[in-house]
Amino acid sequence: MTALFEALHLRKSYGSAVVVDDLSFAIDPGECLGVIGPNGAGKTTTLRMCLGLTVPDAGHVAFTPHSGATPLQMPRDALAIKAQLGVVTQFDTLDPDFTCAENLRVFGRYFGISGQAMDERVPRLLEFAALGSKAHAKPGELSGGMKRRLSLARALVNDPRLLLLDEPTTGLDPQARHLMWERLQRLLQQGKSILLTTHFMDEAERLCSRLLVLDHGRKIAEGSPRALITQHLEPEVVELYGTGAVALAQDPALAAHAARVEISGETVFFYTANARPLLHALENHGHLRTLHRPANLEDLFLKLTGRQIREGG
Repeated sequence: MTALFEALHLRKSYGSAVVVDDLSFAIDPGECLGVIGPNGAGKTTTLRMCLGLTVPDAGHVAFTPHSGATPLQMPRDALAIKAQLGVVTQFDTLDPDFTCAENLRVFGRYFGISGQAMDERVPRLLEFAALGSKAHAKPGELSGGMKRRLSLARALVNDPRLLLLDEPTTGLDPQARHLMWERLQRLLQQGKSILLTTHFMDEAERLCSRLLVLDHGRKIAEGSPRALITQHLEPEVVELYGTGAVALAQDPALAAHAARVEISGETVFFYTANARPLLHALENHGHLRTLHRPANLEDLFLKLTGRQIREGG
């Protein structure tokens, strides 16, 4: 299968700081590629280079509309590539003076879409975004989830092949997030491709067929969520918390049953291939609370990038 979109050996520095360092990845038709990493990992700069908003110091971005076509390159073919892209930023860029329908109509003009065509598209897009009853409402009258869905509808005005979504559900309540996920899954079923940056590991696991883990501007892991968990983690986790939990992290009787022990705040994480002996040993510490669960993407993220909080974007 010919990749729809490729980033090849991207590099970007600001002064002496290397923000993106020899980064390559590809997105196939109908695929959702998730980009995860801590603050300052280079996610936003990578997205800006993909959109032609930031010029890389080295490397390039290529877009192949269909199998056998000559690849388009950014920034040389920026307009032709952008005509195939839809973008949802993490910040609200809707025009507050226009209604929902007008926001879509005005955006359609940027792509040269006729008024007649927009007459047909606007009701369908509003219905897709579950905003059919809000056509004449202005963004200031909408909830955060409604605004984000309107932004998604606007990104679909030009019927793009590829959507670039920068933390699309940040700040939304659980119901709004789930509705947004349902709409994104529907787009994937329709054959759209998605490049998604997110800090929500459950979002990455639900939506992404493949993940790219960035740290300090470099790719440190790539693969399907389940394959990455299997490759890098023990299958079971026991969390121990409560007064005195941290003091037990070095208890030989407990540590002997774990391949790895980590501490975060007042919680101790025991990573193991078989939690049963560990849980049996913990019965002698009944005053503490335990949670036994399978390893997940959050465990992967923390193992690969560390538990230390970082400042910056």
